Amino acid sequence: MPIPLDFLRGLLGLLCLFFAHLLGRSIVRMRRGRGARSLYGWLVRTLITAGAILWHRGLDTIAIVFYTLSAASLVIGVWDEQRPKKQEDLTREIFGE
Repeated sequence: MPIPLDFLRGLLGLLCLFFAHLLGRSIVRMRRGRGARSLYGWLVRTLITAGAILWHRGLDTIAIVFYTLSAASLVIGVWDEQRPKKQEDLTREIFGE
């Protein structure tokens, strides 16, 4: 029994969302001077999955939805990496008082 292509396009779309989020985080890291190599890796992965969504049926509703969500995921990734992160002090939990 063959797997429906729309199911595979959905899986590729989910991967594209994930890769776009990590691409956004890599963009911020590269601007800070760390990890330019990982930026190109996430860019290639995102472009390949985005292109694979278009491969069989072209630009349709599924592709537009996943492209819109991927753009939002990229923006959320940039925003998430730019926020200052709190470093928890776990010394008391680890070593006691």
